[in-house]
Amino acid sequence: MRTGYDGVAVVFGVDFHVGQGEIVAIVGSNGAGKSTILRAVSGLITPMAGSIEFMGRSITGMRAHEVTALGIAHVPEGRRVFSKMSVEDNLLLGAHVVSDKGKIADTLRRVYDTFPILYSRRSQKAETLSGGEQQMLAVGRGLMSDPKLIMVDEISLGLMPIMVDKVLQVLKQVRDSGVTVLMVEQKIEKALAMADRAYVLQTGRIAMSGTGRELAEDPEIRKAYLGL
Repeated sequence: MRTGYDGVAVVFGVDFHVGQGEIVAIVGSNGAGKSTILRAVSGLITPMAGSIEFMGRSITGMRAHEVTALGIAHVPEGRRVFSKMSVEDNLLLGAHVVSDKGKIADTLRRVYDTFPILYSRRSQKAETLSGGEQQMLAVGRGLMSDPKLIMVDEISLGLMPIMVDKVLQVLKQVRDSGVTVLMVEQKIEKALAMADRAYVLQTGRIAMSGTGRELAEDPEIRKAYLGL
C-alpha cells in the first residue's frame, strides 16, 4: 500500500497482515507514517496504490462509516472524548452504526465489565476523568461498535509513566475479550513486550518484522530505539 496526503506519499509499499485474535504493533519514531496507515485502513484517507482487505473482502476506498459498519474501530491519537458529556453518553456515541437497542445494551455491559472504573464514573463528565481514564473511555467508545478489529493510535500519549503500563494492559483485556488489536505506539520497548507480532516502520517503509520478542532482542532495534 502507498498512501499519503494531497498527492504526496507518506507511506511507501507497506505490506502487513493482522491475524484474528492477535495484538499486532506498528512501532517507529514520530513521523514514520504509523498513524497514516491506520487512517488508510479506517477509510479516512484513500490509498494511492495497493489494496486493503478485511476478512477476505476489499475495503479499499470505502468511506469511514462503511468500514466501521464492517467491524473495524479506530481510536485516534489524542483521546478526543467529548469533555462536557457524561462517560455513558460518550460510550453511546460509539454505537452510532448499531441500530439494535438490545445489542447496544449488551455491548455497554461488556464495556463496563472490561473497564469497571468507567461504570463507577458513568454519570460524570468526561473532563473529570484522569488522562488514563480518558484513554480507557476512548477505547471503550471504540468497542461500542462491536468491532472484530480495533485500531488504537498512541494509547500512551501524554500519560504519566505510572499510567502507561495500566492503559497498555487495557489492550490485553480487549484482546482477551475476543477483539483483535492493531496498535501504533512510540513506546517501542513496551509495545514489543505485549505484542504477538510487530512491524518496525522507518520513513514510510517497513524495516523489520517479527514476533514482539524477536524484535525486542534484535541488536539493531536495541541500539536504534531502546538505547541499549
